[in-house]
Amino acid sequence: MSLLFLTRAKPLFLSRYLSSFSSPSPTNLLRRSFHGSATMSEAEKKILTEEELERKKKKDDKAKEKELKKLKALEKAKLAELKAKHAKDGTSAPKKSAKKSSKRDASDENPADFVDPETPLGDKKRLSSQMAKQYSPAAVEKSWYAWWEKSDLFKADAKSSKPPFVIVLPPPNVTGALHIGHALTSAIEDTIIRWKRMSGYNALWVPGMDHAGIATQVVVEKKLMRERGLTRHDVGREEFVNEVWKWKNQHGGTILTQLRRLGASLDWSRECFTMDEPRSKAVTEGFVRLYKEGLIYRDIRLVNWDCVLRTAVSDVEVEHIDIKEKTLLNVPGYDKPVEFGLLTSFAYPLEGGLGEVVVATTRVETMLGDTAIAIHPDDARYKHLHGKFAVHPFNGRKIPIICDGILVDPNFGTGCVKITPAHDPNDCEVGKRHDLEFINILTDDGKINTNGGSDFTGMPRFAAREAVLEALNKKGLYRGAQNNEMRLGLCQRTGDVIEPMIKPQWYVNCSVIGKEALDVAINDENKKLEFVPKQYTAEWRRWLENIRDWCISRQLWWGHRIPAWYAALEEDERKEVGAYNDHWVVARTEEEARKEAADKFSGKKFELTQDQDVLDTWFSSGLFPLSVLGWPDETEDFKAFYPTSVLETGHDILFFWVARMVMMGMKLGGDVPFSKVYFHPMIRDAHGRKMSKSLGNVIDPLEVINGVTLDALHKRLEEGNLDPKELVVAKEGQVKDFPNGISECGADALRFALVSYTAQSDKINLDILRVVGYRQWCNKLWNAVRFAMMRLGDDYSPPLTLSPETMPFSCQWILSVLNKAIAKTVESLNAFEFSDAANTVYAWWQYQFCDVYIEAIKPYFAGDNPAFASERAHAQHALWVSLETGLRLLHPLMPFVTEELWQRLPSTKNTERKASIMICDYPSAIENWTNEKVETEMETVLASVKCLRALRAGLLEKQKNERLPAFALCENNVTSEIVKSHELEIRTLANLSSLEVLLKGEHAAPPGSAVEAVNENLKVYLKVNRAINTEAEQEKIRNKIDELQKQKEKLQKVMSASGYEEKVPANIKEDNATKLAKILQEFDFFEKESARLVAETGNEQ
Repeated sequence: MSLLFLTRAKPLFLSRYLSSFSSPSPTNLLRRSFHGSATMSEAEKKILTEEELERKKKKDDKAKEKELKKLKALEKAKLAELKAKHAKDGTSAPKKSAKKSSKRDASDENPADFVDPETPLGDKKRLSSQMAKQYSPAAVEKSWYAWWEKSDLFKADAKSSKPPFVIVLPPPNVTGALHIGHALTSAIEDTIIRWKRMSGYNALWVPGMDHAGIATQVVVEKKLMRERGLTRHDVGREEFVNEVWKWKNQHGGTILTQLRRLGASLDWSRECFTMDEPRSKAVTEGFVRLYKEGLIYRDIRLVNWDCVLRTAVSDVEVEHIDIKEKTLLNVPGYDKPVEFGLLTSFAYPLEGGLGEVVVATTRVETMLGDTAIAIHPDDARYKHLHGKFAVHPFNGRKIPIICDGILVDPNFGTGCVKITPAHDPNDCEVGKRHDLEFINILTDDGKINTNGGSDFTGMPRFAAREAVLEALNKKGLYRGAQNNEMRLGLCQRTGDVIEPMIKPQWYVNCSVIGKEALDVAINDENKKLEFVPKQYTAEWRRWLENIRDWCISRQLWWGHRIPAWYAALEEDERKEVGAYNDHWVVARTEEEARKEAADKFSGKKFELTQDQDVLDTWFSSGLFPLSVLGWPDETEDFKAFYPTSVLETGHDILFFWVARMVMMGMKLGGDVPFSKVYFHPMIRDAHGRKMSKSLGNVIDPLEVINGVTLDALHKRLEEGNLDPKELVVAKEGQVKDFPNGISECGADALRFALVSYTAQSDKINLDILRVVGYRQWCNKLWNAVRFAMMRLGDDYSPPLTLSPETMPFSCQWILSVLNKAIAKTVESLNAFEFSDAANTVYAWWQYQFCDVYIEAIKPYFAGDNPAFASERAHAQHALWVSLETGLRLLHPLMPFVTEELWQRLPSTKNTERKASIMICDYPSAIENWTNEKVETEMETVLASVKCLRALRAGLLEKQKNERLPAFALCENNVTSEIVKSHELEIRTLANLSSLEVLLKGEHAAPPGSAVEAVNENLKVYLKVNRAINTEAEQEKIRNKIDELQKQKEKLQKVMSASGYEEKVPANIKEDNATKLAKILQEFDFFEKESARLVAETGNEQ
């Protein structure tokens, strides 16, 4: 059935029964969001004109009138209930008495009856005796979670016979509060886990937090500097690590509270932290096993060095930017911008007065560490320099001129290349090939060390760049600079310019395990891993086919200490730690290391020192699916739940985390850690910008759930780690995006909005107003259920079984479309198309249940008409089944409001009811509910209603709810019978005073009416009590004729084309002939209508 009509149509029952059902217009919604309270100040009142005062008075009177109508509607409902009670008791009461009684009841309403009593923490929520008249997220979402958790409804049983379904929550960093991206992860994963739990699985969702080595250390270092003016080096390693633990214990609770507030049904009995004892044991075990298998080794290599963090970072933590020409960039730690994109040329004097050679570089400061000049062996220009030396201008060091046909292109530049093996990846390879000296000229914090010469020692590297240029100029060696395209590596976390540095580090050999991880995703014969969306399979291949060994050591203090000890032998000449690479021993404990060292260096005296470095955070994260289930021990959990089922995460950590989990899971756990990976889109702000604290556009989910003022948003920024300049920019961003703060939306609306956004390719531009819109929809849902409950009554008992074929038309229809919604929702969930699932459920509730069904059954409940006794009973059953099934269908997406509404539904007598909706069965399609004939006929009904409403809107400028007579002109008996059999539904939905069915050939078109074509077989007319605007009607008909003429000409052109009869398949020719016949039939009808209007106009004149 097309939903076009339903989307556009005004929800009649909402607007006419309860004014609170109506959603605010977009204008009002915007006004409410951006202009706060509508209350006027005294100053504003004084400047109102008389006209404005009059307008305000009318508005107030209208609001009062509206409220009175609401009260009357409630009185009517109460009266109906009273009559029903009397009918059941076999008694009767005078009408006047009943009416007076209902008025007294309405006026005697106790407000306390509509407020939930206080519920002790962990108890099942105590509900008010009457449903509140308005939906309140804060009231509805209160108390349920604590009860769910205390009742162990989230807990999985390792001994259960149900099939397991396991998700590991991507552990959020313990760096402050969760942001809206984490809320997206939570919303999607909780939708999946609740759906699977309701579908009969032993569903386990494991919560955890990541210690986030670099990120957490940076946060605490900033805090230390801000509050005490100290660096981590000032306080020492032990005290600093204690400070981080304190910070973790304080902020870890924030994250867990937020996850609970979002409704995340995590199994908290299995909560873990990447640095707790079991996870630390797993990390140590993983390192030791990989080392013993030869997959972890230590080597001195060039690494990506961050001078701000003073640590190596992996390749995937480096972002590259392309620079086209001379460009100024801000670099952390420098007051003024630094120049990049310039190729600087300078000369090296040759030994023995042989002249000079000119070289060029984009990093002129590295010349302080040059140890060779390379030329191409076949370059005739420099044949005379083979085996010669240049002289370093600042320290006199002899620099050999070497021949290297691999690196040097004789046609580029001067054909001479300066070689700095300790600070450039290509030069490093040249240094190894030619056994050159590796001279490191930088300290860990990016200053020139003593190897750079006394004139430059202590200078920051980019200050030294300027000083070196000046010194070269003074010596007459500077030869100029020109624009040069280049790629510049920046650290993702700090924005610092990455410095290649030669350092000893620990590495994982990824060649074999990387190939294994690739094969399970692309090898059709042995495919164990699937990506959703599929496009990421290509990225997986591209990365793993070019994988490099993984540097896993970090020069930090916060993290897992590397379980390696250096044995310094008494006989060693060089005493510094790490001087001899073969002196390292890897073990689980120091005691074990001591035994291993004693065996390795038998009879020799030694001292053991544990490596100061910590492991890359991604090493412990890579073990997470194993460690959360108890590995390396053979626990019940590990046996029952490994491998897990699905990984849901952002595509930005495909290589950081996903690939490493697969490699380590297969190697250490014996199988892929999950069989499916779903990558959710990345959340941007409404303008498409990346969420950033410095922009002020990072959104705390709790602020959306609870609402927040602009002042409170500012306060959060002030309590953060932003420097003063960043704080100003961030506050300006908040003023622009949230001038009046953020409205209270509730967790359900936030979750539903986030899930419905997932169809937006790989990025989500999150507009908070959309979340506000879903909060309004929650209000509509609440009021629709409240309205329906009034129709069920207090003594209603649901049926054990349904027989749709015995039910009225509208009841058969709602069950049939509900059946389709169930099938489509389950299909979408299985395909991980969560947006489609959300939209399907939304469409059924909004456009079919609320906008059509409840309105269509209204006549059955109007008074105690005995003619509708049977229909009324059937309508109640269909109403209850629709509510109960629809709530279960919606529950994984909106857990709080569905639990509350489900708990209020009457239950079947003499059967045991489940304690919670979340442990009920998820709906599945029921074969005998589907009725295609009924759905097709309802399409005709709804299309007719749509046309009649369009006519009403065009004919009535005022009093648009006035009931009018209508006519349906049918082309044939089949159509006539359909319309006649559903006259009640059409009349009710279109708000008609009457509907007369006419058959073409037997009846003429009614005079003085306007017409709309429903389809080729059905036209509807609406008659008003005054003359219609014939000119406007003629214009409408002329437009329709013009449109039909174009369609006819286009189709006739196709059908008269050369070779049409011979080449076009018979079925297509038949379809085209049918289409043309329908167009001609329509054409004929509207020409006759036009003539009718002309004739009627003539008669009037």
